[in-house]
Amino acid sequence: MNKLSPDIDAIREQVLQNCAISDAHHAGLYSICGLALRLRDLYKWEMGLDPWEEKESSELLEWIGEKEEEWESVAEKGFQDIAIHGKAFDPLDLAGINSFLEPKGLLYGAGYVQSMKPTFFLAVLEEKRKENGHNIYLLGKEFARDLMTLPALSQDNNVFLRRESAMLFLWDKILFLKKSGRQALNLALESYGVDEKEPDSLRQNLGRISRAELETYLYHEIGEMEDTVFDRQIWREIVSTFPFSPIELLSRTLKDLIADTSPRGRLMHIVGEQKTASLAFYVAFLDGMRKELFPEILDAFLDFTRTGDWGVIGQAVSEGLANAKRNVEGLIRIFSKGKDNGDTAWAEKEIEETLLAPLGIRKGA
Repeated sequence: MNKLSPDIDAIREQVLQNCAISDAHHAGLYSICGLALRLRDLYKWEMGLDPWEEKESSELLEWIGEKEEEWESVAEKGFQDIAIHGKAFDPLDLAGINSFLEPKGLLYGAGYVQSMKPTFFLAVLEEKRKENGHNIYLLGKEFARDLMTLPALSQDNNVFLRRESAMLFLWDKILFLKKSGRQALNLALESYGVDEKEPDSLRQNLGRISRAELETYLYHEIGEMEDTVFDRQIWREIVSTFPFSPIELLSRTLKDLIADTSPRGRLMHIVGEQKTASLAFYVAFLDGMRKELFPEILDAFLDFTRTGDWGVIGQAVSEGLANAKRNVEGLIRIFSKGKDNGDTAWAEKEIEETLLAPLGIRKGA
């Protein structure tokens, strides 16, 4: 890593400590494969490797062993305040911490992600701007991060676009893409002048592509911040009441779909700018529950590839938003009734039968 001044390096070490604590507390959230992928990304970041660079398995396994020892050493600890010039800041006090870092060209980020896992990072601030009242921060080289490879994150009225993480995120998505998404991926890469069959072509252009695609992640975050459909407080209650369950996954997926399909969200931005590559990437990477809840976009994309008609995409996005709203309303109605009656077990069963079973998802499946 680049050398930092002693005061900044001290802050970086504190952020890294909280990263390790978060990872130690939440590593059990992931499947073996999911954890392996996240560890692989973290290793590449620590070693300063390009996304496509791979080291010997023995080196990676040795590093994983050391990482597990580090996690064991902090597993019983709580998150530490960030001390700056003798003053202690709560690790979620972004305004306080960044009042010191931002004038030095750095930015600190923190928030909650999947299963309410806290995430932390420290990076170079490359650009700051305002968009519709939101603070947009473009970040470059990262000096601290945890297991989460997130291209973008919103907290309060701020959106953090992480250029380094976006590049690694996109590489992973392409590398592990299922066969069903290859056709859409080929269209996306062709739109950027990249031959998917030529590995060097993708490597040479990955930075350019990931930077261009950061704008679509931005509009997902804006769509989420401006969401008036899925009340954030109720959403948090549902997620915390049914953690690590299909209901939590349903709640998160619906919130993402609302953000993507809202009038100022990701997909309407893509339609408005007629960004064929971004649309193709979205369809290529659509999987799991999102794919089950938003089938309209798949049929519309097939039409689009034949006709080039953006109108069919706009119509599919509107239909997707309407369906997501209905599902959110049903989810909130059932949860609120169960909560009012003090019977979350009933709510859980009702949500499973009414909303999850039609998707082919049942508890324990």
